[in-house]
Amino acid sequence: MRIGCLQFAPQVGDIDNNLNRADAVLNRVNPDNLDLLVLPELAFTGYNFKSLQEISPFLEPKGSGISALWARTVALKLNCVVTVGYPEKVDIKPKWPTSPEYYNSVIVVNRDGETIANYRKSFLYYTDETWALEGPEGFYGDFIPGLGTTSMGICMDINPYKFEAPWHAFEFAFHCLEVEANLVILTMAWLTREDASLFSRMPNEPDMDTITYWISRLEPMIRSGNQEEIIVIFCNRTGVENEAVFAGTSAVIGVKDGEVNVYGILGRGEKDLLVVDTEKPPRAKLVYRPDDQASTESPVESPSSPEETEHMDSDRNAATKPSSAQSPQMNNSKGTTKTHAHQHPVPPEQDPISSPLSEPESSRQSHPSKKLQKSHPVQNRTNDLGILQPTYSAGPEGASLVSADVAQRVVVNYM
Repeated sequence: MRIGCLQFAPQVGDIDNNLNRADAVLNRVNPDNLDLLVLPELAFTGYNFKSLQEISPFLEPKGSGISALWARTVALKLNCVVTVGYPEKVDIKPKWPTSPEYYNSVIVVNRDGETIANYRKSFLYYTDETWALEGPEGFYGDFIPGLGTTSMGICMDINPYKFEAPWHAFEFAFHCLEVEANLVILTMAWLTREDASLFSRMPNEPDMDTITYWISRLEPMIRSGNQEEIIVIFCNRTGVENEAVFAGTSAVIGVKDGEVNVYGILGRGEKDLLVVDTEKPPRAKLVYRPDDQASTESPVESPSSPEETEHMDSDRNAATKPSSAQSPQMNNSKGTTKTHAHQHPVPPEQDPISSPLSEPESSRQSHPSKKLQKSHPVQNRTNDLGILQPTYSAGPEGASLVSADVAQRVVVNYM
């Protein structure tokens, strides 16, 4: 499958220029033979709206707004499936009298320009809650012609529900296993808490804290030891909107037999189209490595020839090991070293989890059969975000319950 992941920097309410920004990236790359093109969450409206009043002029009806029109045009031009995040306004006339309905949604358009799916974000971040409702149907999981069995989520969906559910509930990851998805699409507007001037100093470097966190939220999929590869697309945006700094680092990975392969990854500040072919061998493998190994071995296996070096550079798949300044170490009881961007006390009732790759094969268990739950009562658990939410560079949507016992030391082995 040839996948395109469009990472760019839209601005709040700047529709025309945002469309031009996306078109400029596509025209520069001029991709061919794509099967799927994915755009970020709220791609053309921008994300950081403060109220319903502020976002109201940009709400779109499903299938007939500017986002759907762009998706249709590009799908027909490139002969591929296109997904775009947008703010949805529901036509409530058939249900009148009732309250207005607005959702943070993603639309899927096929090669013929037809709308074939529309997913509404289930787990809302506090910015969404100022204007949107929770999607009433849970996470998306269905067969899409040309793509296979597909799960879709939007950003906060990979986190524990409202940051109140336990870390190990893994609602979205279990959903993907339950529907036996071979493709997972995650459209995102994922933030970093780092200062914009500091974060943008290395625009071509992926943010390893962010990609580590995303993958840690897929732990049940890694633990399952599935023999058929599950392709996961993280399509994030980049840039700055007022005080909001977005983490970029869009990536396409494959999860198979307890391993995480990297087909491609963009830098935190790059405005580019990541194009990967999952029929070709992956370019790298993410591994969890104990600190004693990390200190004595290079995190990147050097290519054996100049041709391999040139090939890897041209594919823009390099990711670097987090620096010690970014990742203070903390040893767990099993002797493996696990890291986090900043130290933070863990609530005593929070059960730490170990790396799925640090355990022997015999100890891995397949996920239990379970349905999506929209509420998660937790006994004796504080919901005070001031306590549960550490200052973590993966950003507000990706930080609240992770601790040094959860975040892993991630390095990249080139293949």
